[in-house]
Amino acid sequence: METGQRLVSANGITQAVRVAGPSDGVPVLLVHGNCSSAAFWEPLVRRLPATLRVVAPDLRGYGLTDTAPVDATRGLGDFADDVAALLDEPSLFAPGVRPVVVGHSLGGGVAMRLLVDHPDRVGALLLAAPVSPYGYGGTRDLTGTPTTPDFAGTGGGTANRDFVKRLAAGDRGMDSQTSPRAVLRATYVADPASLGDDEELLLDSLLSTATGDDNYPGTAVASANWPGTAPGRRGVLNALSPAYFRVADELVAVTGKRPVTWIHGDADVIVSDTAMMDLAHLGSLGVLPGWPGAAACPAQPMVGQTRAVLERYAAAGGTYREVLLPGCGHSPHLERPAEFVAELLRLTDEAG
Repeated sequence: METGQRLVSANGITQAVRVAGPSDGVPVLLVHGNCSSAAFWEPLVRRLPATLRVVAPDLRGYGLTDTAPVDATRGLGDFADDVAALLDEPSLFAPGVRPVVVGHSLGGGVAMRLLVDHPDRVGALLLAAPVSPYGYGGTRDLTGTPTTPDFAGTGGGTANRDFVKRLAAGDRGMDSQTSPRAVLRATYVADPASLGDDEELLLDSLLSTATGDDNYPGTAVASANWPGTAPGRRGVLNALSPAYFRVADELVAVTGKRPVTWIHGDADVIVSDTAMMDLAHLGSLGVLPGWPGAAACPAQPMVGQTRAVLERYAAAGGTYREVLLPGCGHSPHLERPAEFVAELLRLTDEAG
């Protein structure tokens, strides 16, 4: 039995990895989301049975892992390659194991990419409030059809500049709606009380995010289409853009399909059909001027897209289970831990 953090050299970078449980335990790989780190899983890990072998890396540019650049043109490929390299690290996993891969938000996209690229190394997927298989923003229907040719309104230029500035400065205050603490309370969960005594730990995790052109938020280019910005080729938000992250068809076509559980809340404001970080939705609310209207630039139906792709996945021979949590926001593992643990254990049994 071990619990703690170690530094592992894999895929050409030094990755910080939190480990818990016996080396021969049931393998579980936890992949965190954007603007967080492996520490975001700590409240969940405390609730897991000691029979699990839990491995939770800090992705590049987060936590204590190297601040390596993110090539946005590979979608989330850089992150997936980093995580895949850990599967061959004997100090983390027994040889040949196929862990249940749990991905939160951006980490859900990494988990999808990992399954597509390495189906023989994955036992099952648990997608927690995942990014759409068609990326974030800039797609108008359930098939991921682009709203504009250059995916205007997505990528690095969509980040709130004051939030990025405060993030880089390590701001821990509450004097603005764009402070990291205020964003944590207002968007990561539906009820700030669910953060409980872990709020400082979770804020530390958020503040560990490396900022800049190569990491968060990334670069941007000008667009002739509303709202005037389109994805650049470097950094995290560009890697999430549907210009580069579009894994839907590959996921449906993957051989050796694994069971998938999709768990999400109906009060999520980050990943939803009316997301508060989707510029088209903000335009429809009058928050952003110049919105060209629903016909030209509708909000992205993120939840509907995920459901449609998973239904295609099932029709092609896979299986999936959707768990919708009423009143839950973007972090079901924090807000509804009992249900989350139950679904994880159900999936480990199915995969095992």
